[in-house]
Amino acid sequence: MIEVKDLTFSYGRDKQVLHSLNFTVGNGEIFGFLGPNGSGKSTTQKILTGILKGYGGIVSLFGQDIKDAHTQEFFLKIGVLFEFPYLYSNLSALDNLHYFASFYPKEQVRNAEEVLDELEFKRDFLKKPVSSYSKGMRQRVSMARALISNPKLLFLDEPTSGLDPAGAVLFRNIIEKERKKGTTIFLTTHNMLDADFLCNRVAFIANGEIKVIDTPKKLKEKNSNHQVEIDYLYQGKRDITIIEISELKAGIPFPYDEIISIHSKEPTLEDMFIQYTGRGLT
Repeated sequence: MIEVKDLTFSYGRDKQVLHSLNFTVGNGEIFGFLGPNGSGKSTTQKILTGILKGYGGIVSLFGQDIKDAHTQEFFLKIGVLFEFPYLYSNLSALDNLHYFASFYPKEQVRNAEEVLDELEFKRDFLKKPVSSYSKGMRQRVSMARALISNPKLLFLDEPTSGLDPAGAVLFRNIIEKERKKGTTIFLTTHNMLDADFLCNRVAFIANGEIKVIDTPKKLKEKNSNHQVEIDYLYQGKRDITIIEISELKAGIPFPYDEIISIHSKEPTLEDMFIQYTGRGLT
């Protein structure tokens, strides 16, 4: 679905921000593109969506070099959720969606109210101007805008930004539902929970270079210390002990009256990001 070879980009002579990026994204895959601010992830997404020109290397979508893709049919297959909502603030949610839907063939477009209902948008605000919406409500309308055209390829930039925990779970479920439909999703985010729960593979980018590409599970397994933390009660006292996983083969190797919990001590995805890039996601 996406193929990138030796991608480079510079803002002026002395500010090269992308250094020979290489990666592919398969059909129906959720591909996470993770990096701190200034790492080059937003620049990469702008190139992939046709916003930025003047790059070096080859970028192909749907098996076609995007430098040669000037047809309306090509871009009709792409949906984009930008980090900051691009909506007309004096128009309502429905007016915004009906306007953006007008650029697509009628048979391709989803029903605007149904999409907003799926996103649990407050029906009392359907016809009120966007300027009266909270950040979370605007994010819902922006997501509806990205989904309204039934895209084959979906670019999501910080999709759960501005959402409360319940809203974030809802968005993750909708993104997973899109994947099951066969939609390919390119996800840029600072949210490691989103990446860990959703992505088939992730790429870590820092200083314009991709440091590693793998599944979240394999990244954590490769760097696991193979230990577990056991929380238990013994003779009325509560304690925590860390042991090697191999020690569990013969049973728990210490006296106890009750096991409260057993947790793997494998690293988090954020731990892995810091290990590979030397930087946190800020």
